[in-house]
Amino acid sequence: MINIKEIADEADLIVNGYAFKKCDLGYRVLNLDCPEHAIVISQEGETLETTMDDIEIQIVKDYFVKNKKYMEED
Repeated sequence: MINIKEIADEADLIVNGYAFKKCDLGYRVLNLDCPEHAIVISQEGETLETTMDDIEIQIVKDYFVKNKKYMEED
């Protein structure tokens, strides 16, 4: 079973209910309100894997572009 609180606590960034976590492939993003909706985005913002529809993918990618700077290491 997915532990939403644990995922949220470990996230690098949460934007409007989407938890972003850096991973080897780029970033894993989980919709905390609907955990079966997830996406893996490359460093360049390309979709690698997803269970989201096209509209939700675009929303997440917009959040990614606008907030990527907050997830980068100094």
